[in-house]
Amino acid sequence: MFRKLLLLSASLLAAAACMPLSARSLVEIDVIDRDSGQWLPEYAHRGRTYVPGVPGHRYGVRLTNTTAERVLVVLSVDGVNAVSGKTAHPSQTGYVLAPWQSTEIAGWRKSLDDVAQFYFTDLPDSYAARTGRPDNVGVIGIAVFRERQQYIPYPQPGPPIARGDAQSNRTEGKAAAPAASAAREASAAADSAYGEAAQQRIGTGHGAREWAPVGQTDFVRASRSPVQVTQLRYDDLDALAALGVLPRPQPYWGRDEPRAFPGSFVADPPAW
Repeated sequence: MFRKLLLLSASLLAAAACMPLSARSLVEIDVIDRDSGQWLPEYAHRGRTYVPGVPGHRYGVRLTNTTAERVLVVLSVDGVNAVSGKTAHPSQTGYVLAPWQSTEIAGWRKSLDDVAQFYFTDLPDSYAARTGRPDNVGVIGIAVFRERQQYIPYPQPGPPIARGDAQSNRTEGKAAAPAASAAREASAAADSAYGEAAQQRIGTGHGAREWAPVGQTDFVRASRSPVQVTQLRYDDLDALAALGVLPRPQPYWGRDEPRAFPGSFVADPPAW
C-alpha cells in the first residue's frame, strides 16, 4: 500500500511538472502590508479574488516573473496607471521584469528616483477619487506582454536584390517601424477587464515620498494584446464580510456567559 502511495505521489508531481506553460501565470501578483509585514491572504469569491486591506496601512504590490524571458507589466491601481498617472490601458508604459525577477512596487511613480507610497484610505481620499476617477477604486490589475524576439540568421552570403525593388524595400522598412505605436492600439475589451467597484469603502492614497530608483530600457511587445490580465479586488474586512467574501466575526463567548475579562481596570470596591 505504501509503495502505491509513493507511485501515486510521483505521478502527480510529474503531471504538475508537465503542465503546459500556457496554464501558468507569466507574472504572479501579491499584495504586502508594509506596516505589518504580512502578505495579504487572497479569497476567491464568485469568480473574483479579494484581499483585505487595513485603512491607514501602507502596502506594496509584489510582481514575480515566472519565466526565463523579459516581460512588460502594466500596473493599474484603482484604474490608474501606477507609472504615468493616466487612466490605465494595457497599451501604456509599465515595468520591465528580467527573467525570474521579483520586485515590490511601493507607490505611484513620481520620477525615476522616487514614488508616492500606496496606502489604504477612505474612498474620497484615494488618489483616483481626488483626481475625478472613482469608478474603478478597489481594483489592482496587471497586463503582461512578452517581448518580441528577433531572429538572427546564421551568417551567409545573401542573394542579390533587383534594383527595381529598392523602393519597395524601403517602404516595407517604414511599415515595420511603428511597432511601438501599434501596441498602443490594444483592444478596448482588455480595458474592461479591470472591472467595476460597487459600494467600495477604501481606496489607495497618494502617500509620502519614498526613494525608489529605477532605470529605463527599450521593449518591443510581441503582440498588441496582453498575454495575461490579472486583477485583485480589495476592501476592508467589514465590507468583504458584507459581500460574503469573509465570514462575519463570531463573539468569543456568549453574552449571558461568565467572562474572564469583562472590564479593563480595577474599580474601587463599594463603601461598607
